[in-house]
Amino acid sequence: MPAGPFAMGSDAGEANEAPLRRVTLAAFRIDRLETTNAEFAAFVLVTGHRTSAEERGWGWVWTDRWRRVDGADWRHPHGPASTIAGLATHPVVQVSWHDARAYCAWRGKRLPSEAEWEKAARGAIQETGKENEALERAEVQRYPWGAASPRAAGMQRANYGSDACCRPDESDGHLTTAPVGSYPRGTSPYGVLDMAGNVWEWTEDWYHPAAYRSLPDLNPVMRAPSGEKVIRGGGWGNDAYGLRLTYRHMNDPSFSLDMVGIRCAADAEPPASRALP
Repeated sequence: MPAGPFAMGSDAGEANEAPLRRVTLAAFRIDRLETTNAEFAAFVLVTGHRTSAEERGWGWVWTDRWRRVDGADWRHPHGPASTIAGLATHPVVQVSWHDARAYCAWRGKRLPSEAEWEKAARGAIQETGKENEALERAEVQRYPWGAASPRAAGMQRANYGSDACCRPDESDGHLTTAPVGSYPRGTSPYGVLDMAGNVWEWTEDWYHPAAYRSLPDLNPVMRAPSGEKVIRGGGWGNDAYGLRLTYRHMNDPSFSLDMVGIRCAADAEPPASRALP
């Protein structure tokens, strides 16, 4: 992601998304795809990492509401009778913020800030020479791909639930998770996939409802502890409203859920050294 400004937030959404404003970020990198079960399995094999759900003995599972299920963990995402056999390319779930952070660190990366996540989903601000006009154009963009709803014109742009909130729906071919990158029509302006739907993604920021009003305009990250970490992007059980690119949600960093996964980021690579003549 190149350095520069983008439009962060929305004045047309929830109160915690406001205000819509111009924010500038340093260059950074972000994974094009969500972390898969196969990738997380490689991490566990090498490090012996035990996830929060495995240590605790249970995880949160979504049906018509969130339920605490004994034996739910990343290998058994919906409970002990479930499995990830045959789901190597599906996003890993039942990983806490602590697990996500450990995995990204093992890869030499980190979790994205909330602002970095939103820029990767939204793209750069479209300069018009008029500040208000550029922000107004950004407000029209509800999803990574634009303003159209996820199923507009019969084109599936994301893996998500029913259009009437909020339950799993297999009309897109997947009752829960889908293989990462399955919906190229939902690609963000920067070519990042699954930033709407499939699974929510942990970010570095602590959640504060007024963060967008208080954070600086340059490289903002909310580091003041609040008890909950920000998750972004919506998941397979959400309706279209929950997939909006400015929609903010949060969870206890120790929680593990079958609709929350990982996408890693990193600082931009340093310029390649030039050989001396």
